[in-house]
Amino acid sequence: MYRLVADLAMVVHFAFLAYLAVGGFLAWRWRRTIWAHVAVVCWALLSVVAGVDCPLTVLEDWGRRGAGLPALPPSGFIDHYIEGVVYPEQYTDVARAAIAAVIAVSYGGYLLRRP
Repeated sequence: MYRLVADLAMVVHFAFLAYLAVGGFLAWRWRRTIWAHVAVVCWALLSVVAGVDCPLTVLEDWGRRGAGLPALPPSGFIDHYIEGVVYPEQYTDVARAAIAAVIAVSYGGYLLRRP
């Protein structure tokens, strides 16, 4: 059961990050979802700027430990699954800037598509 919790938390975390990247574009079609995306962006900013621990990371770590698996590193989910895997660690700031640019473009398009 612990392993299922850990795996489910990991999947939800990846879905959260995907929504962070493309949720603004989804709001072009489903306009009311923009508020959910704004909340996600605010949480991501808070996490990056203030270093607030994500509850999904805490949940996954709890599940991994309960299942007898190695814990996530102290640096967390992003460092474990994304940095050094999807892009080299030295490009973290570039990756963050790229995501911010994608979000800005999606919000610009959202505003331009308003009736």
